[in-house]
This record gives sequence, structure tokens and C-alpha cells, in this order.
Amino acid sequence: MSEHQVDVAIVGAGPAGLYAATYCGFRGLSMVGMDSLTEPGGQITALYPEKEIHDVAGFPAVTGRELVRQCMKQASAHEPTFLLGHVAEGFTRHDDGTFTLTTDQDAVIDTRAVIIAVGLGRFTPRRLPGTEAYEGRGLDYLVHDLDTMRDEDLLVVGGGDSAVDWALTFEPIARSVTLIHRRDAFRAHEGPLARLMESSVEVLTSTEVAEVHGEDGIEAVEVVDNRTDERRVLKITRILAALGFHANLGPVADWPINLEGRQLPVNRRMETDVPGVFAAGDITIYDGKLKLVSVSFGEAVVAANHVAAYLDPSVRAFPGYSNA
Repeated sequence: MSEHQVDVAIVGAGPAGLYAATYCGFRGLSMVGMDSLTEPGGQITALYPEKEIHDVAGFPAVTGRELVRQCMKQASAHEPTFLLGHVAEGFTRHDDGTFTLTTDQDAVIDTRAVIIAVGLGRFTPRRLPGTEAYEGRGLDYLVHDLDTMRDEDLLVVGGGDSAVDWALTFEPIARSVTLIHRRDAFRAHEGPLARLMESSVEVLTSTEVAEVHGEDGIEAVEVVDNRTDERRVLKITRILAALGFHANLGPVADWPINLEGRQLPVNRRMETDVPGVFAAGDITIYDGKLKLVSVSFGEAVVAANHVAAYLDPSVRAFPGYSNA
């Protein structure tokens, strides 16, 4: 058992949680950050550490891994305690307004405030039907090393931003890249989609995987046009299925805090309906919400500074400028 007494407990060590730790540090608050993953970074680390991110201010392009490394370096300057590989389980609010959180690794955190930044929670990939036998033998849902696709004939399956971004990422690395999507319209942003259509990637819409061929690995994929039932065999040695994920908040969903679906409604101070409990990142919902890394950074700043004012009403929520 480990016991901790801090000003703030931050649940989640993704970008929002790490930046909340930075700003809590600016305000002189002690903190514990926890995450069910054994590495910081949350969804970025788990899903796309090597994919370039283009919507963070100051970075024309930055890989997920590098962004997390820099966020961790920034937060660590304030000496937070990180409990990685810990699932937040128990939540108790005491009569004096303080809290006790417990984890599945028997850690006990007594804290005066809480910032919930768990993002989507724990997640598992949506499976590509009928291809289970090839998982670990050429079928991937996550990519942790770009070189795994080097000189492969790659098939990307999906129609969202991840599928489009991965196809563009691997165009100069793989021997060939084909992208198929079961609909005729994509859900991706316009800019990357336009670059995809101008690239060497072969794009097939209204097309699905019918059958995968190969003994020791993938040798070919038979695809079907779902409008005409016409079939075609593609020379493919690797499949990347970018079909999205099932999210599960885990024990946080059972905490006595108001949820709308899998999201926490917050006000403009990032407060939940429980005094002393704030939130930031993909877990939050409010009018005009955008699920972007850059937005989560701003929410983390708002949450951390209002935590400071909540814990000590004599201080201002606005701390002044860091370059002052």
C-alpha cells in the first residue's frame, strides 16, 4: 500500500492530465497523477505514438511520442508523483469537502480537489470481422513503430481521420498503400483528405474486405464492391484496420458524479456538479465542445487555475503571465 496526501489528484496522464499537472505546479499545488497505462500519454501513447499531430500550436508537425515526452518533461519540473499502471477505483467525498481516492494497486490518495482527465477511458479496437486468425500475423490495429510497415504492401481499412493520416504517413515507407472504405464519403478533415486524393495511395470507396489469404502471414486480400458485388484480389502483405475503438470509463463511471453518457458536463470553470471535482479533455462536455488536443490543453489550464481559487478563495483564478 502507498499513501499520499496532496492538494490535487489528477486522474489520467494524457495530454490534458499532464498539462493540468504543469499548471497546478505553477500555482504551487502538490499533486498525484494516476493512469491505468504503464506509460504517460493516454490515448496518444496507446493508439498513435508515431503518428504526426498537426493541430498543436507551435508544432507544424509533432509525433505523439515526442509531444508526450515534452508534456512529461514540462510537468515533471513541478515534481508531481505519478502512479502509472494504477486504475482509479474508489471515490469518497468527506464531510469536510476533502476526498479519498483508491486504486487497484492499493494506493490511497487523500486530496483536497480532483481533476478528472481520463479522456475516453480504457479502450479496445473495433475488430475487422473474419480476420481474427491474422491478428499478430500481419493484421494490426495499433502502430508503435513505423518501420513495421517498411517495404510492405499495406491495406488501410477505414474512413476517418486515423485511416487517412495513416495512409499518408506510410505512403513514403511502405512499398504500396491502398485504402478502402465501406462508404462513398469520408469522415476525415478536408485538408488531409485532399492530400490523400493527390497522393500515390490507391483509394477504393464502397469497398470492404471479403477474405484474407495466406498461410504464415497475409499474402493477398479479396475485396468486394458493396454496390455491385464485384470482387477483386489485391496483393497485400499487411493490414492496418483503423475502425475506431470501444471506450470504457471503468470505475469512474460509477463515481457519484453526474455523467451524460460517457462524458462529464462542466461549467466554464471546468467544474462538475460535485464541489471540488473538475475535469478536462475528452471526458468533458459543454456547449461548443471540440475534441482536440489543443482544446484539452486550454481546459487543463482553466481547471487547474480554478482549483487553486477553490482551495484558497483569497487567490485569483487568473495567475498572471508566465513570462511576467
